[in-house]
Amino acid sequence: MPHHTRSRSLAIAAVFLTLVASACTIDLAPRRTGASPVALDQVPADVGRGEPVAAVVARVLPAVVNVTTDVFRTDDLGGAQQGVGVGTGFIVRQDGVIVTNCHVVEGASRITVFTSAKEPVSYDARVIGGDCLHDLAVLKIDARNLPTVPLGDSASLILGQRVVAIGYALALEGGPTVTTGIVSSLDRTIEARDPQCDACEGGVRTYTGVIQTDAAINRGNSGGPLVDMRGRVVGINSAGADTAENIGFAIAIDTAKDVIDQALTDPLAPVAFLGVSMQGVTPTLAAQLGLDVDQGAYVLAVTKDGPAASAGISSGDVIVAIDGRDVTGADDVGSILDRLDPGQTVSVDVVTGSGRRDTIQVMLGTRPLPLELP
Repeated sequence: MPHHTRSRSLAIAAVFLTLVASACTIDLAPRRTGASPVALDQVPADVGRGEPVAAVVARVLPAVVNVTTDVFRTDDLGGAQQGVGVGTGFIVRQDGVIVTNCHVVEGASRITVFTSAKEPVSYDARVIGGDCLHDLAVLKIDARNLPTVPLGDSASLILGQRVVAIGYALALEGGPTVTTGIVSSLDRTIEARDPQCDACEGGVRTYTGVIQTDAAINRGNSGGPLVDMRGRVVGINSAGADTAENIGFAIAIDTAKDVIDQALTDPLAPVAFLGVSMQGVTPTLAAQLGLDVDQGAYVLAVTKDGPAASAGISSGDVIVAIDGRDVTGADDVGSILDRLDPGQTVSVDVVTGSGRRDTIQVMLGTRPLPLELP
């Protein structure tokens, strides 16, 4: 492609694509506890006769999952609220390895995966690999004998080829949404603003080798599969254009295969997790809040049903020691947990809002995100 032509296509793509994180949605509504998508056992046996898209969906849908996250938000007054994010993923290995977008899980304090079965099963998930700069994350759930979807070859795609996108668009009740279209363009390079991307320079995420499709990709579709008519994943749905119709973008699967293989061969080790959002106690903060201590980790919020919440730690408590080690600030909590193991029961000393010092036994969980995602 001549240089001036390529530059023009880059400019157009930048105009069309808005904040990539908007491909998933975050709100403060209660977590959706389940859905009722069409499962494989509900598809008629003769679905493939004259209905090729339905046949593709029947093959792929059992391996598509709904990925939801708990995300801590800090308000203007320094308080913490817990929001809910919604996205999609797909299972690539029977023992529970799932591929999704990094922005679907970025900043999560908890990741939950729901299957697309008639009666969805939920699993806690953690990140075992990924590349946030290229918006990829690989998750692991504790399961066996799960349905999988095969990876295809995006290099063999041609313009006008039919594709199908499956995902939990707009977090709608009733299960995943299916859209169909064609490959509209190949090898796009696009930019999207994402201020929450720590790995992105200037808060801009750059996608290269991107597939453009007219299959609708809406909020919540992020991380879901774009498949060919043989039911093979050729792309990972990542963004839709809010400023134009019939324009969606997917990461070419060939560019993701190395990241997936790396996560499978050398998964990130599990890290102990307490499930709290904290702020370091200073003399100024202690005076403002009327605390009885002038150092420690002030608990802004706790993850719902997380280790701390289940043990009885609540917002307003100040953590002053974990496993016999003093906590003088929020950073101490992370460094102490680094030396502990998921599933280990430890003592956590807290000073409550009333000034009482309690020692609470907490069984540590598994951190959903590593301390730094590659």
